[in-house]
Amino acid sequence: MAKSIAIIGDSESIKGFGAVGMDMFICDDPSGSPQLLKQIAENDYYAIIYMTEEIFEASAKEREKYAERPIPAVIPLPGVRGNTGIGVKRLSSFVEQAVGSDILFKN
Repeated sequence: MAKSIAIIGDSESIKGFGAVGMDMFICDDPSGSPQLLKQIAENDYYAIIYMTEEIFEASAKEREKYAERPIPAVIPLPGVRGNTGIGVKRLSSFVEQAVGSDILFKN
């Protein structure tokens, strides 16, 4: 069975993603995001779950359960409120872990 792609976020931030075939899960209240993530991730239908950065942070404890699993990949995206830098920090951390030094974003 082919896996799909989901996106979780506030309605304003994710409204265009349905046009490119992503399954949209609107979560205008970040406090409900951990339960929504669990529901989506546990059904084993999605290979990738994108989340707005606000939702990504609000569901940190639930998200950690999937950190070591290859599927689903949980990836933050900036929302309409702007970029908080979470994605860049994660990428930098992954590169540093892989090669022993942050070769991408050294200041």
